[in-house]
Amino acid sequence: MTSLQSAVRRRRAVAAAGAVSAGLLALSACSKPTPIATITVDGDSVHSEATCYNDGKAIKTADLPKCLKSDKTIKVDPTETVRFGVDPDIADKGWTILMNGQPLVEPSKKTYQTIPGSVFFNAQYGASGNSTWVAIAEGEKSTTGVWSFKLQKAS
Repeated sequence: MTSLQSAVRRRRAVAAAGAVSAGLLALSACSKPTPIATITVDGDSVHSEATCYNDGKAIKTADLPKCLKSDKTIKVDPTETVRFGVDPDIADKGWTILMNGQPLVEPSKKTYQTIPGSVFFNAQYGASGNSTWVAIAEGEKSTTGVWSFKLQKAS
């Protein structure tokens, strides 16, 4: 092998190593997307990544209130059914629906739950006015992720 061929191979190896390093650096700068939660009402859906997510570790209790607000809004006719769906990753860890920060249902490991729309605007369940904050909290013993939505009463 000539020294020219050897030099070309070295340059190719260095270039390949540089490309791999640059690719790994670019990937490490990206954050891994969180699992998705979805709310569906009468054919309309809104879905979201987590407002707070700690990748399997407990979120500090002091940080939870800021997790309960989101810009994801869906209109709800109180006579309709509200359907909550979660990725299997969320279901595997257990999840519950919170209304205005308080548990509305028992924790579940299913990927789907339904609740009558009237519940979200009923003072008996802590609702007031024409909108309600709901959240999906991942985790049975401690909260490891929160997906938040605003339900707006349809007029």
